[in-house]
Amino acid sequence: MTQKHDKTDVVADVVVVGGGPAGASAACRLARAGIDVAVVEKKRYPREKTCGDGLTPRSVKALWDLGMREEVSRYHQVRGLRAYCGDRMLELDWPDHPVFPRYGCVVTRAELDNALADRAKKEGVVFFEETEAIEPVLDDGVMRKVRCRTKQGEDFSLSSNFVVMADGSLSRFGRRLGNQRQKRYPLGMAIRGYYKSARHNDDFIESHLSIRDAQGAALPGYGWVFPEGDGSINVGIGLLSTFRHWKDVNTSHLMDAFSRVLPDYWGVDPDAGWSIRGGKLPMGMSVRPRVGPNWVVLGDAVGAVNPFNGEGIAYALETAELASDLLVHAVRNDNGAVLQRYPEVLDDVYGSYYRTARLFVRLIGEPRLMDVLARVGMRSQRLMEAVLRIMANLITPGLRDPEEKVYKLVEKVVAIGPEP
Repeated sequence: MTQKHDKTDVVADVVVVGGGPAGASAACRLARAGIDVAVVEKKRYPREKTCGDGLTPRSVKALWDLGMREEVSRYHQVRGLRAYCGDRMLELDWPDHPVFPRYGCVVTRAELDNALADRAKKEGVVFFEETEAIEPVLDDGVMRKVRCRTKQGEDFSLSSNFVVMADGSLSRFGRRLGNQRQKRYPLGMAIRGYYKSARHNDDFIESHLSIRDAQGAALPGYGWVFPEGDGSINVGIGLLSTFRHWKDVNTSHLMDAFSRVLPDYWGVDPDAGWSIRGGKLPMGMSVRPRVGPNWVVLGDAVGAVNPFNGEGIAYALETAELASDLLVHAVRNDNGAVLQRYPEVLDDVYGSYYRTARLFVRLIGEPRLMDVLARVGMRSQRLMEAVLRIMANLITPGLRDPEEKVYKLVEKVVAIGPEP
């Protein structure tokens, strides 16, 4: 990489906009292939990000594939999911699987993102922290430069042949290129905060599928509790745009109500939470376009969040791997034509599963129906174990009974009509 001392222009093979899991892992993979990479990150590491902090076995496997077994071994491990629906509770271990491990983890995004950035830096990636990518510079549709601005207000440009957009769910840089979420696809909205708890090292993450406030009124959405293993727990509540009147919901009020009806064993003081923050999440590969003449869009910026369970980290890491494979060929051959395969690759990997997920969350947009389905499912340990596999995208190759029956039933239910 070449850089002028006055910082008016920096040249790299690939510029990555955004240094979260998608951007940092893509940069790491590209650097290992001998490619000069520059990452533009608006914040300075370690920085906080709004997230549930949970890593499913799928996320753990993606981190392993990046060479981060040692880092993962230091995170708080969880053996499965504790699911609540009303007064019913089931504890579901993560399943045996030929590819994915039988455990997940909980780690703050500040720690995870910092570890990913450190890994990329060790591979030779140059990071421009506290720097915002403010504008793409196009020449006949091809992005030649990324105009940047430091926290101190200094402007400079990054020149490259290829660009990766991984600047998260808001993707301000992507919107300047015309990227837009397809509004017919579901949108997630969530809020989370941290609370002290003596049970911070619990073996299970927890999901509340049917939640009510202190007066017993049903609340839209679902709640979670993720033990951090550091004296704190991550408590959050999420809802989907498929819920009626979701735009009128005050998530702060939802969060307060949920924190006051948590099981007593967490020992939470609902008035002592901190860092309570929320945001919106495009889901189901909902952002278009996914690729340009010399750029690709990854992770939350492409709407890669799984609609079934709100998981985003695994898909940030996976889309980074898929795009990086194509980018290596593009850089080595100085030809971006191969990047046009990226949407097809995404469809091959996620198309059928995400279509089913998008339609399913549209179906459960009626809270009463969701409540009925959850209560029916909670009557059977085996049924809920199959549901866990499906929701976490840990489906066994070839499918097994009852997993096969459950998934085929879901497909039949959502096949009632096409997506609008």
